[in-house]
Amino acid sequence: MDAKAKVLAELIDRRGSRRSFAESIGLPPTTLQSMLTRGVGRASIDNVMKVCRALGITVEQLESMAQSWEENREIGTIAAHHDGEDWTEEELEEIERFKAFVRMKRKQRQE
Repeated sequence: MDAKAKVLAELIDRRGSRRSFAESIGLPPTTLQSMLTRGVGRASIDNVMKVCRALGITVEQLESMAQSWEENREIGTIAAHHDGEDWTEEELEEIERFKAFVRMKRKQRQE
């Protein structure tokens, strides 16, 4: 599994089952599974964009997150509680998108 596929798998798994995610976006579950096991580079761009849109990220953010994963060899996790606050799934997803944005900006500054 390539880094992009690992990032997508992690984000999808946080939402629940891969099968229900695939069905919710009109993608056959076997197509999603193939994308995650064979690699994002072998998937059609339309399917990659469909998955990214459903996750609330851009393809560029996926690339940035994958690069960060390769550099760190892990995807950071966010605790469900912070200073006594409970976070909703939607808020956690927004935090993940913000983290990807900050990583992308950091990368741009380094270039």
